[in-house]
Amino acid sequence: MNKYILGIEGMRCGMCEVHVEETITRNFKVKKANASRVKNVLVVIAEQNISEEDFHIVLDPTGYKMTSFTKTTAVKKLFGWR
Repeated sequence: MNKYILGIEGMRCGMCEVHVEETITRNFKVKKANASRVKNVLVVIAEQNISEEDFHIVLDPTGYKMTSFTKTTAVKKLFGWR
């Protein structure tokens, strides 16, 4: 399982977080997408490999700017993915 940690600028409220999460879940088959306007981060858990360019293609038209990209391995824990 892949874990993507994206830095996102431009989220100002809870609806911004929902918009970013829904944009990702509509365009990619993901297990989890969790955005935080406080931390300016989006965490995505997915089985498929998603490139940095793919994230840019989907997020750029929304007006939110992706500032960083990190890919790691997600591990299933007792209370969810970590």
